[in-house]
Amino acid sequence: MKIIATNKKAYHEYFVEETYEAGIELVGTEVKSVRLGKVNLRDSYVSLKSGEALLMGAHISPYEKGSYFNVDPLRTRKLLLHKSEILRLKARTEQKGYTVIPLKIYFKDSLVKAELGLCKGKDLYDKRETLKRREEARKLDRIKKEFNTR
Repeated sequence: MKIIATNKKAYHEYFVEETYEAGIELVGTEVKSVRLGKVNLRDSYVSLKSGEALLMGAHISPYEKGSYFNVDPLRTRKLLLHKSEILRLKARTEQKGYTVIPLKIYFKDSLVKAELGLCKGKDLYDKRETLKRREEARKLDRIKKEFNTR
């Protein structure tokens, strides 16, 4: 598994409760851009409409040598999930505060996959708590490292 892009903002803004693996329906030159790592997931999300999962707002830069084969970098892309997974996600997102967000895009063998997270939004104090815990873990690691080198 070769990770191409991660959505770091998602882990800061949301609690990730469940994860799903989905294929992405890409067109020609988009795969070449993905192989070059020209993917941005910052403001992307998943829309569940009429029994389909759609990736919205993900930016895949046009391939430099693609000429007229290139497509819109922000186009809506279909996600390939089982019908039961789509129905489960749709039921959960209808509850207050839940949304589906792409967390990673990666290669699994030769296929481009997306890791989707069923997420619930964090409040400001939750974000502060997360930052505080991370800082404490860093301090503890520094102390352990310093103690082990003596």
